[in-house]
Amino acid sequence: MKKVKTGFFCQHCGYMSPKWLGKCPSCSGWNCFAEELIASDEQGSRAEMQFGGEPMPIDEIPAQEGERTLTGIAEIDRVLGGGIVAGSAVLIGGEPGIGKSTLMLQVMKNLAQNGRKVLYVSGEESASQIKLRANRIGAEARDLLVLVEVSLEKILEQIKKVEPAIVVIDSIQTVYSGDLMSAPGSVGQVREASSRLILSAKKNGIPVFLVGHVTKDGSIAGPKVLEHMVDTVLYFEGDSGHAYRIIRSIKNRFGPTNEIGVFEMQDRGLKEVANPSAFFLAERPQNAAGSVVVPSLEGTRPILVEIQALASVSNLGMPRRTAIGVDHNRVSLLVAVLDKICGLHLGGSDIFINVAGGVRVEEPAVDLGIVAAMASSFLDRPVDARTIVLGEVGLAGEVRAVSQVETRVKEAARLGFNRCIVPKSNMPSLAKMAKVEIFSINSLAELLENLF
Repeated sequence: MKKVKTGFFCQHCGYMSPKWLGKCPSCSGWNCFAEELIASDEQGSRAEMQFGGEPMPIDEIPAQEGERTLTGIAEIDRVLGGGIVAGSAVLIGGEPGIGKSTLMLQVMKNLAQNGRKVLYVSGEESASQIKLRANRIGAEARDLLVLVEVSLEKILEQIKKVEPAIVVIDSIQTVYSGDLMSAPGSVGQVREASSRLILSAKKNGIPVFLVGHVTKDGSIAGPKVLEHMVDTVLYFEGDSGHAYRIIRSIKNRFGPTNEIGVFEMQDRGLKEVANPSAFFLAERPQNAAGSVVVPSLEGTRPILVEIQALASVSNLGMPRRTAIGVDHNRVSLLVAVLDKICGLHLGGSDIFINVAGGVRVEEPAVDLGIVAAMASSFLDRPVDARTIVLGEVGLAGEVRAVSQVETRVKEAARLGFNRCIVPKSNMPSLAKMAKVEIFSINSLAELLENLF
């Protein structure tokens, strides 16, 4: 009798060890190793796990991407890079209840109404539960087929039998293969199920959407290799306290990364927001100190967001620094620059930074907006309501250039902003902007002079 090989796998990152370990050497997680069966060579030599290709010169390979399939939802098509590519694998992750299943049902409904046969595979809900959601959001179509199944072999069998145009697996953590002894959701099962589904998609040209759970730190549950295997990784952002939802492209082999799609959660499902800048600025207060508008670039789309700051005298030995929507360490750096270079002594003040609407911005181009908001709150002087600021701030107090400044300023002008404070090195790109008054600066001292 052949001996069965087992190993210990980290349930967070997929690291394999021949023995149990208390701490994972790869992701530093504690008590996360579980014993699982190691796939044998016989399993790896199955016919469905092979492409059967032959080497060929690269100049003879056809480079046609093929026609993309539009989903009928412009925000989804934008995030995917222009539509769904044949044979692509898309991984969607997000917090429980944020709307992943609802969005997938809406997308499949649009495709089915356009004459494409789609297969929605659910391992978490019964058929009647899916039907109730479909009735609520109006997702009813003859060609929208629902399959409640968790066995990988039976799912692949139904895909071969039905021959759908697009497949949705909700969720990949519930699918298991009978070839492995480990429980569904384990590293081995997720890796096995995803690899066979992706290979099936590539061989047959059928796009597949994999809905994934997330861990408590926000990353997609399962081995990190899952994100490397798929073509596109989308993250759902947002929380129950806000009506908006954002889908962000973290990885995309067929389009730009960090592209976002903005949606509003309503009682009949998710509704796309065609003008996110106006959406995020809709409730902006007028003549309020500590409020500044900054044009942030998300993928290829410029979005205007409001940065709010509150600086108040602290009664604590160590003043608080709270940042929501921006990097906490970046805020601490900018506070130190304001104190050292500009003479605004914020060391004894509690400082709170918030990006209104709950959106998160990561790029350094918003540095100048954060500085302007903190200075405005500290001095209790409001910034002009039709002024935007953008630029990166260095440790010496210098203001550095940002990318695609013309695109950002055009978006601001479209929404009625007529005054822009930008880095001086960006001025050559803005020479033809006639509708907007441009002020160029080199340092934070010049910023304070132009604002107040």
